[in-house]
Amino acid sequence: MQRRELLRYGGTAALGLIGARSAQAQAYPPGAITLVLPLQAGSASDVAVRHMAERLRVRMPNNSFVVENIAAAAGLVGLERLSRAKPDGRTVAALNNSIVTILPHLQGRQMKSDPRRDMVPVAGIANIPTFFAVPGNSPIKSIADLIKAAKAGRVTYASGGIGSPQHLATEMFNAYTGVKLEHVPYRGASQAALAVASGEVQVMSMALSLAQPFLADERVRLIGYCGSERHAQFRDMPTLQEAGVKGYDYSSWIALFLHREAPEDALAELRRQAQAVAQDREFQVQLIRSGLEPWVRDDKQLTQVVEQDYARWQKIIRDANITTT
Repeated sequence: MQRRELLRYGGTAALGLIGARSAQAQAYPPGAITLVLPLQAGSASDVAVRHMAERLRVRMPNNSFVVENIAAAAGLVGLERLSRAKPDGRTVAALNNSIVTILPHLQGRQMKSDPRRDMVPVAGIANIPTFFAVPGNSPIKSIADLIKAAKAGRVTYASGGIGSPQHLATEMFNAYTGVKLEHVPYRGASQAALAVASGEVQVMSMALSLAQPFLADERVRLIGYCGSERHAQFRDMPTLQEAGVKGYDYSSWIALFLHREAPEDALAELRRQAQAVAQDREFQVQLIRSGLEPWVRDDKQLTQVVEQDYARWQKIIRDANITTT
């Protein structure tokens, strides 16, 4: 279904969830379920996960769903919290591609929990459109301008920390262009976006959901899309590949995982409910309006994506000599 059709369907149904209720299965006894997100509140992933939690509360009315943000060490602290949790199905991992498929190549020995080993896929939630963004008053108007400025002098870029999606996306840019943007890490992506909007930092690989509040008042300007094809909302904006960064293609996703030792009936029920939410048109409209894209993946498809991304990033990090420093 096309973005325009989804938006037309949505109307005022963002919270009209009563019709989506399903019978509460007995696989999950009544009680609280925590979605642990090793990323900052207000980040693109956080927005997507909270939309999912809102819908799961309706579909599973005997359970409450609480999102717990643990933003530290590019996700390592959150992964440690997940590794300590009792594998009873009541602690669910909300992980992005950076944590699952990139961080192991950068922080392997420091990772007490390996998501590919310790977690099993539940459902995809959202794809996170990412753009290179600059302050609204920046003299940098395009990717070509950015490359020229970086070759001429010091250009700083913001990220949500070492190993974050913003860090990796920009280091890939450095490697593919031969320039050296200077890294300024923040505690999370939300703070990094604020730094760009205030002019404190010169550029950032920024999720659309983070950029949206700053686009209306022109505190942030988008100069290039990181994906392989032009974004549906910004047809006039070239991709980085079109702008001359040969081979550049960065995308980010967020999905739910559960501990490998969780009860089978709980795993099956959570998969059934989360996948039903992901396929719901009202939920998809809600994501689009938040600057995200629906990303419907069942557990088998998600397993395949994880393995493909893991191998892809292993090669990118090795060939580009990307490090955590």
